[in-house]
Amino acid sequence: MDDPTAGGAVPAPDSPSDDEAAASLRALVEHAAADLAARDARTEALARYKPARRIVVVKTAESLEPAGRAWRLGVLLLGTDGRVFETGRITRAVTPTRSQHLSAQVEQRKAERRAAVRGHFAEGEVVNYGYEPVDLSTGALQGGEQRLLVRDGRALVRWGTAAGEVRDLAAYLADRAELL
Repeated sequence: MDDPTAGGAVPAPDSPSDDEAAASLRALVEHAAADLAARDARTEALARYKPARRIVVVKTAESLEPAGRAWRLGVLLLGTDGRVFETGRITRAVTPTRSQHLSAQVEQRKAERRAAVRGHFAEGEVVNYGYEPVDLSTGALQGGEQRLLVRDGRALVRWGTAAGEVRDLAAYLADRAELL
């Protein structure tokens, strides 16, 4: 007779299901957003990249357009509206100095800062862009393809790039929120 629990395929009856873990994950995110808002924790700007374009004879420069505010919690951005994003690129709105013909990477970072200034962000403001939304549906969380996931009835966050670099979401959010 085959044992359905062999290899740990089926969680123990008293452990929460992935559906319950997904609901718990969504509640954790809502609670974290409410807690951070109540504490008036420091937020950072969210932006969308707007590429340079040519309209007849007029050329517009690339810029970063404001798209909201979020709390940066390590590998996650928690929007003030409760949406969750995977952290993308980060820059600071600083009017860059003249080009010094340094490495291409340095010049690219200067261009990103310049784009943030063109987006009318305050001088020195941290701007997050190139972020990806996190799907909080149970199916997506079970798939394990994004930073937030549920596994064996537990809400987890993937904080590194390796498969085993996961951590309990409640502890992760508490640690990161404490830093703000």
